[in-house]
Amino acid sequence: MYVQQPHTPASNTNPVALEDATAFIYHRLLTKGPDSTSKVVGKAQGFIIPVEQFEHSSFNVIYLTFDTAEHSGSLSVQAKEVEENDRDELRVVGGTGSFAFARGRAMFTQIDKKQSEVAVSYHVKFQLEFPNHSRKLP
Repeated sequence: MYVQQPHTPASNTNPVALEDATAFIYHRLLTKGPDSTSKVVGKAQGFIIPVEQFEHSSFNVIYLTFDTAEHSGSLSVQAKEVEENDRDELRVVGGTGSFAFARGRAMFTQIDKKQSEVAVSYHVKFQLEFPNHSRKLP
């Protein structure tokens, strides 16, 4: 699946500076394919404080919510060590609905970078495990 940039400018697409701190607050769409016109399968929302002293902040979580015929629920992805790379591997620390109690990894790979540094889209791939070990999603 893919995290898409919004089509209209919004105040939450840029970092919000607060004196010595910066926070990234965002709301994005999750789509099945890489094109922004691809079928919407959910949302990506979060609040990240990428400042050294907030490294262990419980706010640094990306919430991915899904609403499709196959899956309904959410995944919580810990974003403690997000760097300015083209690829980040983050920990899945929980889930609800179809993803109840999920653990694993979420790989975010940058796929599109416009002239504005803000307009970046990501491909997201999951490797999930569930506590009862009877079911795994590829």
